[in-house]
Amino acid sequence: MTRLLLINPNTNAATTGMMRAIAQAAAPRDTLIDAMSAPYGVPLITNEEALLQAAKAVQALAGAIASVPPDGVIISAFGDPGLTGLRHRLSCPVTGIAEAGMAEAGSGKRPFAVVTTTPDLVGSITALAQAYGHGATMRGVALTDGDVHAVMADHETLVEALAKACQHAIDTMGAEAIVIGGGPLGQAAQSLNLRFPVPIIAPIPAAVRLAQKRYMRGF
Repeated sequence: MTRLLLINPNTNAATTGMMRAIAQAAAPRDTLIDAMSAPYGVPLITNEEALLQAAKAVQALAGAIASVPPDGVIISAFGDPGLTGLRHRLSCPVTGIAEAGMAEAGSGKRPFAVVTTTPDLVGSITALAQAYGHGATMRGVALTDGDVHAVMADHETLVEALAKACQHAIDTMGAEAIVIGGGPLGQAAQSLNLRFPVPIIAPIPAAVRLAQKRYMRGF
């Protein structure tokens, strides 16, 4: 049986459980998804400072991960914090949800946008897209209205706020695919897939697919 380890770079155990369940549902039957939360940090990553702290927290897990090596690791925050550091320290493939989501959305040089709730992370998301080779196809980041904590406090409010931002990305950015930018947005992302004429990429299932491919081909 293949074993993938999902790392939640924030400290919210409920979010870790939710993301693990999404990943398990997306995985093949012979794949087990385990999960770990960051050992320190914040319950929700909303700015650059928290993202940097999350990267350090993720890298601090390297020893524990290596002691019971999985077949692959998924970093389940959209900034992919700690990705490079873990790749240097682990012998298995390490996949980020932003990396995977953008790869699917931008497949075939398709123009895409990222829809998210965190205005203070727009710069890092844009830089990440460029680093992954999507500078010419990533058309921008569309944001939900309102305070991020208030929007995310209620599932239906979150879904509708993301839907509005998705429509904005389609109408004004020319997006032909959309990535929902955030691991904690995983449940809401799944609710949006049939509401638009363009693909809505949920990043956690995308990361499971990419991690599985990397394991099967020996990465």
